[in-house]
Amino acid sequence: MDDFSRRTVGVDGVDKTVYVAGAGPAVILMPEMPGISPDVARFARWVRDAGFSVYLPSLFGVDGAYPLAGAGETVVRRACVSAEFRAFAGGGTSPVVTWLRGLARLAHTERGGPGVGAVGMCFTGNFALTMALEPSVIAPVVNHPSLPLDDPGALEISDADAAAVAERVARDGLKVLAYRFDDDSWCTGQRFAAYRALLGEAFDGRVLKAETANTDPPPFFRDVVGCAHSVVTAHLVDQDGHPTLQARNEIIAFLAERLAQGE
Repeated sequence: MDDFSRRTVGVDGVDKTVYVAGAGPAVILMPEMPGISPDVARFARWVRDAGFSVYLPSLFGVDGAYPLAGAGETVVRRACVSAEFRAFAGGGTSPVVTWLRGLARLAHTERGGPGVGAVGMCFTGNFALTMALEPSVIAPVVNHPSLPLDDPGALEISDADAAAVAERVARDGLKVLAYRFDDDSWCTGQRFAAYRALLGEAFDGRVLKAETANTDPPPFFRDVVGCAHSVVTAHLVDQDGHPTLQARNEIIAFLAERLAQGE
């Protein structure tokens, strides 16, 4: 992580470590479970190199490392009982999203432009959507959202926030880009159907074939996740023309289109 500036960012009295790099409009990139792995950092660099300022908050795990399967499971268990997250159905919106909205406001103030992008992955996937209640967030990307863990057809969001997000999406013409693999047991077709029911045509859910996923992911993804899941990180295949690399390119193009508006 030496090519990122390591900062402590406080929002409403809560301090978190945030890694920042690049120039241009800001993109809040939230790590997937179990943390800021080298694959997450690689994706952050791709976004940075495309002309954005990346803000990568440390929310769980060991920054910059691939955890072994057992260590990754420990991170998951801790997150599931943390007051910051709502991992199970009925919990509503995770409280950490309030902090992330504050980070978005700060990033927009620092970097300017028409607004901020928000990219969530796995455990943080839906956070990109609920962050859209912050007016500066205008480019939400929801990657393989896994919460709530115990209800494949539900969304990790309170009823009030769901209604407010749907209203904002309709009022401001926001688009929500999303990705999953077709046999992902953590992010199912039922979940994408729930997004479509909430957001209508504003939800652009794209589904990749599982057989295109990287067949040799890190231990946590091989032994704990156990299926094709992480489209642009652990299960990405870095080859020209590959569907997962195309997904990466589509996300960057989406951010460029939305964040260039009004410039």
